[in-house]
Amino acid sequence: MKVNIGIKEKDTQAMAEVLNKLVADLNVLYTKVRNAHWNVEGPDFHAQHLFFEGLYGELAETIDEVAERVRAIGHYAIGSLREFLDLTQLTEDKPSKNDSKGYIKLLLNDYESIIISLRESVDLAEKHGDDATEDFLIGIMEGFEKTAWMLRSHLK
Repeated sequence: MKVNIGIKEKDTQAMAEVLNKLVADLNVLYTKVRNAHWNVEGPDFHAQHLFFEGLYGELAETIDEVAERVRAIGHYAIGSLREFLDLTQLTEDKPSKNDSKGYIKLLLNDYESIIISLRESVDLAEKHGDDATEDFLIGIMEGFEKTAWMLRSHLK
C-alpha cells in the first residue's frame, strides 16, 4: 500500500537512501565494537569489555530504529552483509594490538565520521521536507557526540 504522509515519493526515496547508508555504517561499526569486546586485552580488560558491550547494545537499538524509520517512510531497509559493505563509508581496519587504546582510537574515528555524515543527512532531511527524519537524525547525532566524547576521554 502506498504511503501517504505528506512527503513526495522522490523525497522519501532520497531519505531512504540516506537512512540505508546509515544502516550500513551502523552495522559495520557494530561488528567492529563486537570485535573489540571479544578481543580486547590488557590490565583494563574487564572495564573495557563491559564498556564495549554497552556500546554494541546501544548500536543494536539504533540500527533497529533506523531500519524501522526506512520502513515508516515507505521503503525497504537493507539487510545483507554485501549491502552493508557496498554502502558503508567505514573500513574494516583493526588495531595493531588488541589493547583498549588501539580499539578506542579506531572506534572514535568511526563515530566521528558518522557524526559528520549525520550532519549532512540532517541538512538533506530539511531540504526534502522530512521534519521527522531530521529530528530523528539529530537525536542519533547527539548520542554519537556523547559517545565520541567518552571515547576521547579514554585516550587522555
